[in-house]
Amino acid sequence: MPRVTVQALAKVNLGLRILGRRPDQYHELRTVFQTISLADRIEVECRRATASRVALTCSRAELAGPGNLAARAAKRLLAATGRRARVRIHLEKRIPVGAGLGGGSSDAGAVLLALWFLLRPRPDWELLWRVAAGLGSDVPFFLLGGRALGLGRGEEIYPLADGPARWMLVIAPPIPISTAEAYRRWSADLTRGRREDKIGGFWSTVCASEPEFEGGEFQERSGALGNDFERVVFQSHPSLRKIKARLERLGARPALLCGSGSALFGVFANRREAIRARHSLADEPGQCFVVHTVQRSRYRALWRQWLKAKRRK
Repeated sequence: MPRVTVQALAKVNLGLRILGRRPDQYHELRTVFQTISLADRIEVECRRATASRVALTCSRAELAGPGNLAARAAKRLLAATGRRARVRIHLEKRIPVGAGLGGGSSDAGAVLLALWFLLRPRPDWELLWRVAAGLGSDVPFFLLGGRALGLGRGEEIYPLADGPARWMLVIAPPIPISTAEAYRRWSADLTRGRREDKIGGFWSTVCASEPEFEGGEFQERSGALGNDFERVVFQSHPSLRKIKARLERLGARPALLCGSGSALFGVFANRREAIRARHSLADEPGQCFVVHTVQRSRYRALWRQWLKAKRRK
C-alpha cells in the first residue's frame, strides 16, 4: 500500500482582529498566520478499493476514530473526487489540543496534501482548496504555509512576504479552550471602535510589519497587531494574562495569545533568549516549546522531501 510520512506544522496568529458577526453567523476576521516548527507526525496509506474506507489511529486514544478532522478530511476528498480507496491514517500528536495552535486544522491539511500526492490521477488543486475551506476556517492556510493574510472567516488566504526565521517560546497551559466558546464569550464592546477604524489600523500595522530589503538583508520592522480574543479569554482565565506579562518582562516582543488560546507565544531575539525564557517559566504548568518560524519556501521544501520519500508496503 503506497504511503507517506509527513509532518503537520502548528501555527500562531501574529495578529487577529474580529470585525463582527456576518449574516451567515460566522465572524469576519483579519488575521496574519505564521507556521512554526512544532508539529504532529502523520502516516497516510492509500490504495484503490471497491468501496471507500477511512481508518484513523492516534497516539492519544481519545482523538482516534472517524470524528477526527483528519479522518473527515480524507472522507471529504474521496467523496468530492468520486474516488474509491482504502485510507489508513496514523497520527502522532505533539501539538497541544485546544490551545489555538491549529493542530487539528494542520492535521487535516496534511492529510489532504498527502492524498493529493497519493491519488491517481491527482485531484484538481482548486478542488483541494474547496474541500479544505469546507472543513474549517484555518485548514486552507496549511496548504500554503509560511506567513499569510487571512480574511473572511479566515479561509481566504493571501501569501505575505516571509521575514527571516524568528525564535519563539510557546507555552501551552493545561486549559483547553473551545474556539466556539471563545466566540460566544466575545462581547459587543470589543467593537466600540468603528469597523472602518479597526480595518484601517489592521492594514497599517500589517504593512509596518512587512519585511524590507535593506543592505542586502531582510529587516523586519516591529508591529504587533494584537489579538481581540485576549480580552474575553483573559477575563475567564486570568492566569493567562499573567503568563503574557511574564513573557514580556523576559523580553518577548511581541507576546500574544495563540488564536483563541489557551497557548501563548513570545518572539525573542534569538534561540538563546528563548531557551532562557523557558528556564525562567519552568514553574508554569503545562508544556513549553522553543520553536522557530517556518518560511513558505522551507515549508514547500519540507513537503517535497516528505513526498519524495514515499514508500510502498
